[in-house]
Amino acid sequence: MARFPQRLESPLAYEIARALIDGFDRHYRLFRLESARAKQRYEAADWHGQQRAQRERIEFYDLRVREAVARLETEFRAHEQPMAVWQEAKLHYIGLLIDHHQPELAETFFNSVSTKILHRTYFHNEFIFVRPAVSTEYIENDEPAASATYRAYYPSRESLHETLTRVIDNFRLQRPFQDLPRDTAQVCRVMAHRLAPMRLRANFQIQVLSSLFYRNKGAYAVGKIINGFTELPFALPILHDDDGQLVIDACLFGEDELQMLFSFARAYFMVDMEVPSAYVQFLRSLMPRKPRAEIYNALGLAKQGKTLFYRDFLYHLRHSSDKFRIAPGIRGMVMLVFDLPSFPYVFKLIRDEFPPQKETTREQVQGKYLLVKQHDRVGRMADTLEYSEVAFARDRFEDELVEEIRRHAPSQLEISDRDGDGREEVIIKHLYIERRMIPLNIYLQEAFDAGALGQVERAVIEYGNAIKDLVAANIFPGDMLWKNFGVTRHGKVVFYDYDEIEYLTDCHFRHVPQARTEEEELSGEVWWRVGPRDVFPETFAPFLLGNPTVREVFMRHHADLLDPAFWQMHKERIQSGHVFDVFPYEHDKRFVYQASSELAA
Repeated sequence: MARFPQRLESPLAYEIARALIDGFDRHYRLFRLESARAKQRYEAADWHGQQRAQRERIEFYDLRVREAVARLETEFRAHEQPMAVWQEAKLHYIGLLIDHHQPELAETFFNSVSTKILHRTYFHNEFIFVRPAVSTEYIENDEPAASATYRAYYPSRESLHETLTRVIDNFRLQRPFQDLPRDTAQVCRVMAHRLAPMRLRANFQIQVLSSLFYRNKGAYAVGKIINGFTELPFALPILHDDDGQLVIDACLFGEDELQMLFSFARAYFMVDMEVPSAYVQFLRSLMPRKPRAEIYNALGLAKQGKTLFYRDFLYHLRHSSDKFRIAPGIRGMVMLVFDLPSFPYVFKLIRDEFPPQKETTREQVQGKYLLVKQHDRVGRMADTLEYSEVAFARDRFEDELVEEIRRHAPSQLEISDRDGDGREEVIIKHLYIERRMIPLNIYLQEAFDAGALGQVERAVIEYGNAIKDLVAANIFPGDMLWKNFGVTRHGKVVFYDYDEIEYLTDCHFRHVPQARTEEEELSGEVWWRVGPRDVFPETFAPFLLGNPTVREVFMRHHADLLDPAFWQMHKERIQSGHVFDVFPYEHDKRFVYQASSELAA
């Protein structure tokens, strides 16, 4: 039980708390300003600027934390202050959050700063926020000029089209639509089809979040239809057409389609939020199965996502009894992977040494993971949570796993009672955590074993689509073996092995040279000169297409991936400044596709 002071008597503690809240407010002000500017970049079709801003915004948090640490050390010699001062500082800080609009984020900021100053033995509830101290329920900005979190509209069946037009007009986009009445009529047609079997109840309404969600070349209006006890989530993607005018591209409906839009394998949105917890609460009503941690991540608030993930993880550990084990599947040459069977994530740490064919270093591997964090993941690369000094109860680890870590990553392992509480812990120095997926090689084998050839075909097609989406995002995956891809619960194929990825524009795509002699033609070795970033797509086939069924499907749908011309064409277009469209929804959802299908019929 924490023993807090009965009275707050230290003026220094208040000044420390005040400096911390100033540091957080500066961070969120800059974060929100950059997010709000996404609207102007979208209107100007500044796609490179949008991508650059998404990348740079990720660094904001750590910069502000370092600034706050430097201020506390310079002004207050914070590391020298007794624990009584830090106890009071936390209580003062709680008081400063009572009417704050982002209290949960501010608590996380307090933790980030204080844990860089305090010794690890003080990382518990007396000195940091292990659990939230301030409620985020029902927070709203009551200032007269402030926007509400969402707008509510009350159409009838007859006025639905007019209402949808008003929904879009209220975002005040400073670029003309090609034909907004046509687009909203298409949305109205889709919605009316969903509503046709329903009787409209007294509470029939449409609720739409007040800010658009910006990512890459798209803006998304996100909301829900409420009718009686039914709530139907929807999202409307707004894109630029070839002439630079705006069009509503599709109408996405239901939790599964919104889950795809907010996937952990996509870049973070830019959205202007005064009260982020209110946005998260609204989005959670649309996607109740999606963890709050992943929603915060999707909104660009990755540190809060990490905080919530870790709280959920500790809660799960407390209410489970299974043990961490070596993860099933083919063991990697760079990463050592383990999991907890009852928990839907995997834990990855970098091995201390790599086999000769892996010419890399720990620092380079960490750089690849950072590249993925900052890059547009286009729904094809899993996001990762990165932690340092993670402590687990020793009795939750299988002995085989401990020995595996001791053998292959001893520099990352400490087993001790560091906290002095009488319980031995396994402490991992540096760790990546990501969503667990079914490895694609295992998925295919299970499908073959079950005789599910349709499932095999879909998976192979998805595999090729995943590579092509990565290519469009200027990513060459490097090691394209099936085992380096996973299948999500929605059937999407996602890449998760990053130690060999490169920017497409840094690679040289070449044909295999013609053999000059019979010896060269019969040689089982590579006889031609190969540069460090030379890629020979024709050589992919022997490694990927040994199974005749897989080969037939692959060659029917993705034979171009074996042709250097495909890769070179995309490389040249990216170098010329082109930004490819990669849609977070199926092609047949697009209104332009539906219109062409109707004409063809």
